[in-house]
Amino acid sequence: MSETDQSNTLKYKIAETFNVEAPEQLYVEAFSNDKTSTAIPKLDNDYVFRKEELRDVLAYLSHPEGDGMYITGPTGSGKTSLICQVAARLNWPVQQVNAHGRLELSDLIGFLSLVNGNMVFVEGALTKAVRHGHILIINEMDLAEPSELAGLNDLLEGAPLILTQNGGEIIYPHPKFRFIATGNSSGSGDTSGLYQGVMQQNLAFMDRFRMLEVNYPDASIEIDILSKVAPDLPEAFRVNMVKIANDIRRLFIGSHNSSAELSITLSTRTLIRWAKLTLAFKGAPNALEYALTRSLTARALPEQREAIHRIAADTFGEIWKNTSKQP
Repeated sequence: MSETDQSNTLKYKIAETFNVEAPEQLYVEAFSNDKTSTAIPKLDNDYVFRKEELRDVLAYLSHPEGDGMYITGPTGSGKTSLICQVAARLNWPVQQVNAHGRLELSDLIGFLSLVNGNMVFVEGALTKAVRHGHILIINEMDLAEPSELAGLNDLLEGAPLILTQNGGEIIYPHPKFRFIATGNSSGSGDTSGLYQGVMQQNLAFMDRFRMLEVNYPDASIEIDILSKVAPDLPEAFRVNMVKIANDIRRLFIGSHNSSAELSITLSTRTLIRWAKLTLAFKGAPNALEYALTRSLTARALPEQREAIHRIAADTFGEIWKNTSKQP
């Protein structure tokens, strides 16, 4: 979307747009459909929204009040997909950046490039979002150097973006510009030891964000998700897969009384992969085990792989080894 002005906005009914229970009079303002835009995320009609998380995201998009939004949660819990699927339904363009330890502020702003013999400024994701009113998503922001991100402090408070690389151009943030970050930690570093490279972020920078914690969906929601992405899978299989996923997650996260026993987890993303591959490999000697290995456990330590497969075998019972009863 080359321009996102205030003249192309619409009001969307929340209940109808997101397929959730909500009063008919509740609306959210966003954009009319621009079919030429490549920045609007692809719509996933099978996506299932969780009401509480959706409420927080819509509240932020409607009334940011000078804040950014930081979404924290375990790997594969759906932090980024939540924002992208909201944006897809609101026709809100999104710029995404994956953070890493060498990410610099200049990477977000843009760079000079030689084009047809002339030096031309190429806008980065941040500049596009600020100028045109897009949502900027920095994925796994807690992997980035805190000193680099601190350069965004003033921008989050509404100060203009100054492009020193482009002759000192000044860009005042578009009214629809939104800054959203995701991370496996809450910005205070990783105390679990499960996420290598996570850094403790600057306190003053994190103070500019409102927080949203996203966990794995309830079992009923994940069963519903599997029914949509793998409808040919028997319902009993879907129920067992979700139960296994939650058993593995408990061992991955640990508890107040015990540390984590697994270094990998079966996320919603991996759960979907397992269901789909079970159908794809239905001709294998043990499709359930074969698909689980390709989806998750091939990257596990040998003893952890054995433990996960034992959990799956105990849950499925005789079906686990009886290929005639598998899809």
